[in-house]
Amino acid sequence: MNHRLRPPPSPFFACAATPKRGLVGLTVVCTLLALSACSVTQVTPPAPLQAPAHFKEAQAQDAPPQERSGAAAGDASLWQRAPATAPVPDAWWQLFADPTLDALEAQVLVGNTTLQSAVAAVANARAVLAASRSAMAPSLSTDFGASRSASPTTGNGTGNLGASAGSVGNPANSVSLTASASWELDLWGRLEQSSRGAAAQLQASADDLAAARLSVQALLAQSYFSLRTAEAQLALLERTVQSYERALALTQARYAQGVAARTDVLQAQTQLQSAQAQRADMVAQRAQLEHALAVLLGQAPAAFELAATATLPAVPALPPLLPATLLQRRPDIAAAQQRVAAAYAQIGAADAAFFPALTLSADAGFRRSTLANLLSAPARLWSLGPSISQAWLDGGQRKLASAQARATAEQATATYRQTVLTALQEVEDNLVLARQLQQELALQQEALAAARKTLAITLAQYRAGTVGYLNVVTAQTSVFTSETTVLGVQNRQLAAVSQLLKNIAGRWQPVPRACLQDPDLPPRGSEPPINDCMQMPVATKQ
Repeated sequence: MNHRLRPPPSPFFACAATPKRGLVGLTVVCTLLALSACSVTQVTPPAPLQAPAHFKEAQAQDAPPQERSGAAAGDASLWQRAPATAPVPDAWWQLFADPTLDALEAQVLVGNTTLQSAVAAVANARAVLAASRSAMAPSLSTDFGASRSASPTTGNGTGNLGASAGSVGNPANSVSLTASASWELDLWGRLEQSSRGAAAQLQASADDLAAARLSVQALLAQSYFSLRTAEAQLALLERTVQSYERALALTQARYAQGVAARTDVLQAQTQLQSAQAQRADMVAQRAQLEHALAVLLGQAPAAFELAATATLPAVPALPPLLPATLLQRRPDIAAAQQRVAAAYAQIGAADAAFFPALTLSADAGFRRSTLANLLSAPARLWSLGPSISQAWLDGGQRKLASAQARATAEQATATYRQTVLTALQEVEDNLVLARQLQQELALQQEALAAARKTLAITLAQYRAGTVGYLNVVTAQTSVFTSETTVLGVQNRQLAAVSQLLKNIAGRWQPVPRACLQDPDLPPRGSEPPINDCMQMPVATKQ
């Protein structure tokens, strides 16, 4: 995997024994032979990290040992047994069947400032790629100049300075018009490797944009679910306050009749005021979540308002997916892999700097003393020929650049592997969290049903005078706590499932060829325009 250089061996020694006759021609031949003896070994990036055959947390944790061992072999996983006709769409949030969420997800692609920054990064990488490709093409320049000069005289030409020694001769005019062309022959692939690295960086920037888009969409969904949960909790507090008001009225009536103690009235008032305070706090939380949604959408909080609803979206069923498919879908993994390729391309570019640079140059033009006869035939001048440049002493800069490129490649490889492992961990975490939250929700709903029955019985006993109001307070608190817990579990479940869908959603294709060309050039053939490359608005040149 090391990038080894094979320096020119014997051709120079063969040329040293060549007779002087025809020295110029033989020197050119020997130079070409020496250059052809040098080569740069291609560096191959490491193979992608292999994923396991299945998700660990997709198996049935409560299944018998023999069934779980079968799942480990890949034939009994709950994840794999899911219906194969329900793939995760690109618009994964549509699985929640919430029209309001669908509309917000469409708006966030246009207004979010994080995505606008990622789009600008893609445009920057595209310009870098165009610049690296232009370095491989010939360059052409023109020059027009006019000057008037004079030179000192040197005497009578016998070596002795005469009386006029040191005097200035007659001034002369010079007008020139020249055109120059040059082309560096990329014999060692330095320019090509730089271009490949820039292309990989462009693909990585495009994948970063896709990853940023997924992250923003997931953050919007989670913020939306938190907002809806806050609205559901606010509705619960409204019902609780109304219930406590009725309980206070009942207690005051019983106190007026002399069948209830003064402490019962005070307890009912305390309970009501506590619920009212919690309602005020929830109103503030709901407003803050709405402000956060506005910022995600790229709007000022004062300009955004979302109608309230106390209904939470239903949790969708999870579709099947294996880790190998996950590695193909995750844009952050694709971006990390492209950066590995870019880093290894830079190794080739750095090592190619050890070899001579061969440049073909040509100059043509006119030079005369006056502008009137500048374009006449006697004024023509031209030159044509190759030039070879080789640095011998550079203070170790080339070696340091090569070492730096290798260190960067090792760093990119480690980052890539960590990204893959983190992706697998995220899916495993969300799988176990979604499954456990589903079980927790079922248990909490059973507890809520039992608490409601207890409250109904306790209220009947209180009206009959068989129990004190403290029993009613305890039963009401138990119901309120259970209802709040159920809403919290539902919110966590929605967040876990949305995060899981975000981690496995989408079809991540390589950047189309039109996205890799110069943004100022029209698209070729039927390829998409530049602004359609990322399937979202892209900043264009004004």
